[in-house]
Amino acid sequence: MSVVDKNRTIEITEKAVANAKRLMEKEGNLDQVVRVGVKGGGCSGLSYVLRFEDKEKTNPLIDQVLENNSVSFVIDKKSLIFLAGTVLDFEDGLNGQGFTFKNPNARQSCGCGESFSA
Repeated sequence: MSVVDKNRTIEITEKAVANAKRLMEKEGNLDQVVRVGVKGGGCSGLSYVLRFEDKEKTNPLIDQVLENNSVSFVIDKKSLIFLAGTVLDFEDGLNGQGFTFKNPNARQSCGCGESFSA
């Protein structure tokens, strides 16, 4: 899923969408959304947030919603400042599997890839 203006949103790969949907099906709750964001913390200053939450917790005034294949990804405007242009992907390789963030705004990131500074 790509959105036209990558300067104001993120790109979510088909592999990330498929694996988010798989996890939601595994939990038996397809009525949730995937919250994507950042919060203070981690060894580099900011940590990525990726969690499932109820649709009722979203706020159309502050959240941007990206939908693909019946999966809604929600990003708050504050996080979008740090994530604009980011690619959310899912990798399944020898080093393990999981969601990854390829963030062009990250000036520095920690070794585990879970935190960054902008």
